[in-house]
Amino acid sequence: MGYPWYRGTGEREHEQPPDDLPALGVDRHADPRGYLADQGLSDAVNIAIHLGQPLLLTGQPGTGKTQLAYSVAWELGFGTLLKFETKSTSTARDLFYTYDTLGRFHAAQTNEGSRQPLDYIRFNALGLAILRANPPETVRDLERPGERSEPERSVVLLDEIDKAPRDFPNDILNEIEGMYFRIPELGRHEPVTAGSAMRPIVILTSNSEKNLPEAFLRRCVYYHIPFPSPERLSRIVHTRLGELATNKRGLLNEAIELFYKLRDPVAGLSKTPSTGEFLAWLQALDQLAGESGGLRELSAEQIGPTLCALIKTGDDIPKAQRVVGEWQRTPKQDS
Repeated sequence: MGYPWYRGTGEREHEQPPDDLPALGVDRHADPRGYLADQGLSDAVNIAIHLGQPLLLTGQPGTGKTQLAYSVAWELGFGTLLKFETKSTSTARDLFYTYDTLGRFHAAQTNEGSRQPLDYIRFNALGLAILRANPPETVRDLERPGERSEPERSVVLLDEIDKAPRDFPNDILNEIEGMYFRIPELGRHEPVTAGSAMRPIVILTSNSEKNLPEAFLRRCVYYHIPFPSPERLSRIVHTRLGELATNKRGLLNEAIELFYKLRDPVAGLSKTPSTGEFLAWLQALDQLAGESGGLRELSAEQIGPTLCALIKTGDDIPKAQRVVGEWQRTPKQDS
């Protein structure tokens, strides 16, 4: 295989840890330079930027909702993406900052620690973006000196907003629309606001686990990312795993064919595999196939162990194995 494999024999083949393990495949999947947006998605991004509205994305898991934000930040040169990972306990304030109330209280009671309220505040994704949209001299009381020399525009990702409590979207309506927030813990009466020239680009993702309020939806640009067709999936592989796609076209075409067989409702899988899972599976197949390259040259027994990259429930394993076996017995179609 070219690098050591774990064999589970209870014996060690080498006394020293291997230094030739492969690079992490996940790094290649997440590289924003390899993101491929369809025309509808790129149009939606541009419309959201033009209107100054958040872009709300839905789509099946693995269709690239989260990675789009990284792509926008990288392609437009806006630096590191500012990400807020929504949780079931998230509050509106959490999107902008968190305040260590207990730490501040302890310091006041014991006369230990900082007396400065600002030292107990940590700015989060949208709060940081709004701060950075201002000239440093206008928010010097909120930033450490020398952090930046001029206003900066940011891309902010609010990931999986449908995980938040029901009131969360409504609680941030005005702040998202006006791009401001207040910090009452500092005794500030005036809000911190981002001007239109440096207005943060906000991208939200949702897995549609629950409906979002209509008032919130009215303030968003919306796009549903469709699951890629086989032809588009092939293009995605070329951008993400160019060398594999170029050198092993037969493996790629056959893997795509089998992948869509597994995604077919006839297969009966309770959780259909995603694009990201396909890329991981393809890399596993690449190692298994070696130089021969063809997936049909492998037996169902050889392919079976790689399905752990695709199939994520115990009930789906025998169903997937059946699909692989049937596919292997089907005569190869002439291309």
